[in-house]
Amino acid sequence: MDTFIKDYDKILKKHSALETNDPLDRLIAVVNEAREKIRADPSSVNTSLAALGKSVKSASQTISDEHKEVQSALTKYSKAIDKKFTAEAMSPINLHAFDNRQHILRKTIALHYIRQGNFEIGDTFAKASRVLSVKEAGLDIPDTIRHQFVEMFDIVASLKENNLEPALQWAKRHGNELEKRSSTLEFKLHRQKFLQLLEARQTQEAIAYARENFKDFGARHTQEIARLMCCILYMDRINSSPYSDLTTANSSDDIQHMFTRDFCRLLGLSYESPLYVSLTVGTQALPKIIKVASIMKAKKTEWSQESEMPVEIPLTDDTKFHSIFACPVSKEQATEENPPMMMACGHVVCKESLNKLCRGNTTQRFKCPYCPIEAMASQAKNVYF
Repeated sequence: MDTFIKDYDKILKKHSALETNDPLDRLIAVVNEAREKIRADPSSVNTSLAALGKSVKSASQTISDEHKEVQSALTKYSKAIDKKFTAEAMSPINLHAFDNRQHILRKTIALHYIRQGNFEIGDTFAKASRVLSVKEAGLDIPDTIRHQFVEMFDIVASLKENNLEPALQWAKRHGNELEKRSSTLEFKLHRQKFLQLLEARQTQEAIAYARENFKDFGARHTQEIARLMCCILYMDRINSSPYSDLTTANSSDDIQHMFTRDFCRLLGLSYESPLYVSLTVGTQALPKIIKVASIMKAKKTEWSQESEMPVEIPLTDDTKFHSIFACPVSKEQATEENPPMMMACGHVVCKESLNKLCRGNTTQRFKCPYCPIEAMASQAKNVYF
């Protein structure tokens, strides 16, 4: 890849050089010079035009040569990429993955539009795909979901205009649910409102607001509330004070992100659209899958396990949603058919390993492979991560 980057930089420099010496500007300069000579000495029209013709021809040739050089570099660069990346992107794709399940894909796309705030597009797509009529499969999109996201985007629009009131009202209505999830959204909104009053030089109003609204958060946010109250002393020079972090430029963006995340969490939905996450993960995984597919094709072998990737795909933290358990006995990853089971001693193994340890007799005692305690398969409990 380093070679491609260096070649690309060379092409970019050549293209920048062409833009710096605009060909049309050079031709215009030659024509203007000839025109001024003719104006100054009308009798020199023939010689000036002859000289102009030579200059235009020379400039045109120079421009043509420069463009040919760039075009040649681009052609070589394109051939080098084609030669390096010869894998067929379609080779690992299962074209029948959504057979008889197109309605799931269509619903996912429609919901993606709605979750992005493109409500008219989402509604139109849903109706065109007849997603809303799939009542028998239970895949209709409830109007409540659309109304909830309309409310969310209305509140986000208010936050972008530094209007915290709609978000504060929503946080108060859902205070108990947010508290159960250890969310700090409501406190952060009050904190932002307090700082807005201070920035507007409404010190007394800010103090009164703090007395009224910070009292319910004293146990969890004692130190932060203390800092907020002390920063009043430095408002005239807060940017050079120990409290400069309280007025960071991205605080409004943080509030919007936190509100959107908590709003989706209360709906039982992920912060990002499932379609976006799927495409992101698929893009990350595609190079490795293509490589594995090409190796299998060369060796004339096939991957025999269903619902399992042939190689491990490293994912970023924001695309990991489930804990992964690998059985310490069999070294295999747990699945729905082979779930993790916790024995009486607290150690966990997969169900298949448990059956082997007890030799199929759920009431027979056996020694835990990791401690001296004896256990029975009938006492083991299914563990959910």
